[in-house]
Amino acid sequence: MQEIQFIQAWATLAIARVKTSRDERGASEVAAVVIITAIVAAAAILIAAAIMGKFKTKADTIPTE
Repeated sequence: MQEIQFIQAWATLAIARVKTSRDERGASEVAAVVIITAIVAAAAILIAAAIMGKFKTKADTIPTE
């Protein structure tokens, strides 16, 4: 769960940085928002994969017979 907390803290800081730089409107702001969104989406996929891996490991240890 430390990975999730790290990614959440990083995303919060990145979003705060983008919000404070709103004075510079234009293509750079849009690019920053798109990049941050892509990174957050990739992080969500990695988190989901980690959780699924933990569930699969747990399910594999349950005896069925």
